Amino acid sequence: MRLQLALNVKNLEEAIGFYSKLFNTEVNKRKPGYANFAIEEPPLKLVLFEDPNAEERLNHLGVEVFSDEDVHSATDRLKAAGMADKVEDEETCCYAQQNKVWSVDPQGMRWEWYRVIADSEEFSGDPAPEASGPGCCG
Repeated sequence: MRLQLALNVKNLEEAIGFYSKLFNTEVNKRKPGYANFAIEEPPLKLVLFEDPNAEERLNHLGVEVFSDEDVHSATDRLKAAGMADKVEDEETCCYAQQNKVWSVDPQGMRWEWYRVIADSEEFSGDPAPEASGPGCCG
Protein backbone atom coordinates (compact mmCIF):
# COMPACT_ATOMS: atom_id res chain seq x y z
CA MET A 1 0.00 0.00 0.00
CA ARG A 2 1.00 3.62 -0.35
CA LEU A 3 -0.24 6.94 0.93
CA GLN A 4 -2.10 9.19 -1.51
CA LEU A 5 -1.88 12.98 -1.45
CA ALA A 6 -4.33 14.79 -3.77
CA LEU A 7 -3.60 18.47 -4.32
CA ASN A 8 -5.42 21.30 -6.07
CA VAL A 9 -2.92 23.25 -8.18
CA LYS A 10 -3.23 26.54 -10.04
CA ASN A 11 -1.10 25.54 -13.03
CA LEU A 12 -0.87 21.85 -13.88
CA GLU A 13 2.16 22.09 -16.19
CA GLU A 14 4.11 24.06 -13.61
CA ALA A 15 3.18 21.58 -10.87
CA ILE A 16 4.12 18.57 -13.04
CA GLY A 17 7.52 20.13 -13.68
CA PHE A 18 8.09 20.82 -9.99
CA TYR A 19 7.00 17.42 -8.67
CA SER A 20 8.85 15.55 -11.44
CA LYS A 21 12.06 17.17 -10.26
CA LEU A 22 11.23 16.96 -6.53
CA PHE A 23 10.65 13.19 -6.67
CA ASN A 24 12.98 12.51 -9.62
CA THR A 25 10.25 10.70 -11.56
CA GLU A 26 8.03 11.13 -14.58
CA VAL A 27 4.30 11.66 -14.46
CA ASN A 28 2.40 8.34 -14.42
CA LYS A 29 -0.90 9.53 -15.93
CA ARG A 30 -1.62 12.85 -17.66
CA LYS A 31 -5.11 13.97 -18.75
CA PRO A 32 -6.75 17.40 -19.17
CA GLY A 33 -6.72 19.09 -15.76
CA TYR A 34 -5.33 15.97 -14.07
CA ALA A 35 -2.03 14.20 -13.45
CA ASN A 36 -0.72 11.57 -11.07
CA PHE A 37 2.63 10.21 -10.03
CA ALA A 38 3.19 6.65 -8.75
CA ILE A 39 6.30 7.24 -6.64
CA GLU A 40 8.17 4.23 -5.31
CA GLU A 41 10.48 5.97 -2.82
CA PRO A 42 8.86 7.15 -0.65
CA PRO A 43 5.77 5.07 -1.51
CA LEU A 44 3.38 7.84 -2.55
CA LYS A 45 0.57 8.35 -5.04
CA LEU A 46 0.62 12.09 -5.77
CA VAL A 47 -2.50 13.34 -7.55
CA LEU A 48 -2.81 16.84 -9.04
CA PHE A 49 -6.10 18.53 -9.93
CA GLU A 50 -5.84 21.78 -11.88
CA ASP A 51 -8.19 24.16 -10.11
CA PRO A 52 -6.97 27.77 -10.05
CA ASN A 53 -9.96 28.83 -7.93
CA ALA A 54 -9.73 26.14 -5.25
CA GLU A 55 -10.06 27.51 -1.73
CA GLU A 56 -7.80 24.77 -0.35
CA ARG A 57 -4.61 23.28 -1.75
CA LEU A 58 -5.29 19.88 -0.18
CA ASN A 59 -8.07 18.09 -2.06
CA HIS A 60 -8.14 14.81 -0.11
CA LEU A 61 -5.95 12.05 1.30
CA GLY A 62 -6.02 8.36 0.66
CA VAL A 63 -4.45 4.96 0.88
CA GLU A 64 -3.97 3.03 -2.35
CA VAL A 65 -4.06 -0.73 -1.89
CA PHE A 66 -3.50 -3.43 -4.46
CA SER A 67 -6.18 -6.03 -3.70
CA ASP A 68 -9.94 -6.00 -3.29
CA GLU A 69 -9.46 -7.88 -0.01
CA ASP A 70 -7.67 -4.83 1.38
CA VAL A 71 -10.52 -2.54 0.27
CA HIS A 72 -13.14 -4.87 1.77
CA SER A 73 -11.17 -5.16 5.02
CA ALA A 74 -10.95 -1.35 5.30
CA THR A 75 -14.67 -1.08 4.48
CA ASP A 76 -15.61 -3.59 7.17
CA ARG A 77 -13.33 -1.92 9.72
CA LEU A 78 -14.65 1.58 8.98
CA LYS A 79 -18.29 0.43 8.97
CA ALA A 80 -17.80 -1.29 12.34
CA ALA A 81 -16.34 1.94 13.73
CA GLY A 82 -19.19 4.02 12.27
CA MET A 83 -16.70 5.83 10.04
CA ALA A 84 -17.59 4.63 6.51
CA ASP A 85 -19.03 7.63 4.70
CA LYS A 86 -19.52 6.14 1.23
CA VAL A 87 -18.66 2.84 -0.47
CA GLU A 88 -18.04 2.78 -4.22
CA ASP A 89 -17.68 -0.46 -6.16
CA GLU A 90 -16.43 -0.42 -9.75
CA GLU A 91 -16.93 3.36 -10.00
CA THR A 92 -15.00 5.49 -12.47
CA CYS A 93 -13.06 8.34 -10.87
CA CYS A 94 -9.83 10.12 -11.79
CA TYR A 95 -9.54 8.31 -15.12
CA ALA A 96 -9.68 4.88 -13.46
CA GLN A 97 -12.25 2.28 -12.49
CA GLN A 98 -11.93 1.76 -8.73
CA ASN A 99 -13.28 0.07 -5.65
CA LYS A 100 -13.14 2.33 -2.58
CA VAL A 101 -14.49 3.43 0.74
CA TRP A 102 -14.55 7.04 1.93
CA SER A 103 -14.29 8.35 5.48
CA VAL A 104 -14.36 11.92 6.80
CA ASP A 105 -12.36 12.96 9.85
CA PRO A 106 -13.85 15.18 12.60
CA GLN A 107 -12.52 18.35 10.91
CA GLY A 108 -13.92 17.38 7.49
CA MET A 109 -10.80 15.96 5.80
CA ARG A 110 -11.80 13.29 3.30
CA TRP A 111 -9.87 9.99 3.19
CA GLU A 112 -10.27 7.17 0.69
CA TRP A 113 -9.05 3.57 0.79
CA TYR A 114 -9.04 2.40 -2.82
CA ARG A 115 -7.85 -0.04 -5.46
CA VAL A 116 -7.50 0.82 -9.15
CA ILE A 117 -9.12 -1.91 -11.23
CA ALA A 118 -8.44 -0.49 -14.71
CA ASP A 119 -7.60 2.75 -16.49
CA SER A 120 -10.40 4.76 -18.10
CA GLU A 121 -10.54 7.50 -20.71
CA GLU A 122 -13.32 9.19 -18.68
CA PHE A 123 -12.65 11.28 -15.57
CA SER A 124 -15.77 9.96 -13.84
CA GLY A 125 -19.02 8.14 -14.48
CA ASP A 126 -20.73 11.55 -14.57
CA PRO A 127 -21.60 12.38 -18.20
CA ALA A 128 -20.46 16.00 -17.69
CA PRO A 129 -17.66 15.89 -15.09
CA GLU A 130 -15.38 18.71 -14.17
CA ALA A 131 -11.95 17.26 -13.49
CA SER A 132 -11.17 19.78 -10.80
CA GLY A 133 -14.69 20.24 -9.48
CA PRO A 134 -16.62 18.15 -7.00
CA GLY A 135 -17.18 15.19 -9.34
CA CYS A 136 -16.13 11.80 -8.05
CA CYS A 137 -13.51 13.13 -5.63
CA GLY A 138 -15.65 15.87 -4.15
